[in-house]
Amino acid sequence: MANLSPFRDSLKIPDLRNKILIALGLLCVYRFGCYIPVPGIDGQALSQFFSQAQGTLFGVADLFTGGALSQATIFALGIMPYISVSIVLELLTTMVPALEQMVKSGAEGRRRLTQLTRQLTVVLCLFQGMMVSLWLENPASFDGVKMVADPGWSFRIISTLTLTAGTIFLMWLGEQITEKGIGNGISLIISLGIISRYPTAVKQVIELTQQGRLSGLSIVLMLILIVVVVGATILLLEGERRVPVQYARRVVGRKQYGGQNTYLPVKINQGGVIPLIFAVSILMFPATILRFYKGAFAVKLTGLLDQGGLLYNFLFAALTIFFCYFYAAVSFKPEKVADDLRKYGGFVAGIRPGRATSEYLEKILLFVTLPGAVFLVTIALFPQLITLVFKIPYLVSSLFGGIGLLITVAVLIETMRQIEAHLLMRHYEGFLKKARIR
Repeated sequence: MANLSPFRDSLKIPDLRNKILIALGLLCVYRFGCYIPVPGIDGQALSQFFSQAQGTLFGVADLFTGGALSQATIFALGIMPYISVSIVLELLTTMVPALEQMVKSGAEGRRRLTQLTRQLTVVLCLFQGMMVSLWLENPASFDGVKMVADPGWSFRIISTLTLTAGTIFLMWLGEQITEKGIGNGISLIISLGIISRYPTAVKQVIELTQQGRLSGLSIVLMLILIVVVVGATILLLEGERRVPVQYARRVVGRKQYGGQNTYLPVKINQGGVIPLIFAVSILMFPATILRFYKGAFAVKLTGLLDQGGLLYNFLFAALTIFFCYFYAAVSFKPEKVADDLRKYGGFVAGIRPGRATSEYLEKILLFVTLPGAVFLVTIALFPQLITLVFKIPYLVSSLFGGIGLLITVAVLIETMRQIEAHLLMRHYEGFLKKARIR
């Protein structure tokens, strides 16, 4: 049963209270910056364009920035350039020996890797900022509507530097939240941007109800679906296959070591929401490039690549499943796990140590990753089904799943886990009376 007393207890601990207040204060700074416009852009016209593009990849990009992109503010690029560079470098550390050695060299190596991540983020922001500036200058991208009052190199340079500085500031803000606050700062910034869209979605639900397009029964059914989808999302993010492991009993002097039974957790979704972010990023690139061309073929292909299109759904599902397996392969290495078990006297019951254990763990990884990947795709595409069934805007249907809900639930679980760890260290109860967040 839920226990609300931890929220009150967390304010009784000075250290934890300060961390929570610092995190909340810095997040307020982020939301304030989401309303500072970039000079020279017609924000009202751009916002109207994005209101008509909620079901497209532009709507997805605006979702990650918390509406900053549609309002052309200084945080229009959001934190996604930093996230993209971080994920790519994390994957490359398992394949590039120089990066792998950098990670293994201790604190100095991690500092150098962090510095490299920041430098590549600046390069990516400059490139994306220039592309966004060129896109905004072109009235053909907005059906002839002029978004920039005075186009030219002065606008391009100012807007590119402004957007780059905004992302770098967000990167610094996230690091400060992680260091001095509670939770992962970057993840909290993304989640707050997503959550900030929910009041608008609720407002649209009220308007649809007043217009008679949604009945009371539909509202009740939608509330039930929200609860079911959130529960399914938690199961997806926290689900794991537990492989029983035994440790051989050893006698050293007069003391006895080992002999206990435990388990090795193999998560059904090793990558969390990272496969979704990779899939969307890859699909957004050609769709964005095609927006600059107005040929018949380019327009038709752009429509197919828009969110909800048949080609988009197929490519999105295929890429997500591929990256689920790819990330599982680079994050969980059966050979290394089997070797570590053998070194410490552990073994899987009925399986010989060494190569046989490695092959057994690899089969389990392949077996549990497929349903996890299919489940992940189902929840990500579920809002499109809701849009078709209830005939509601995509912003409203995003309450029932999608990338936004997956990210928000994952970040909230991790933040609650950190708060609970602080409480349990000081002999307070956690968020659940009869269990702890695992």
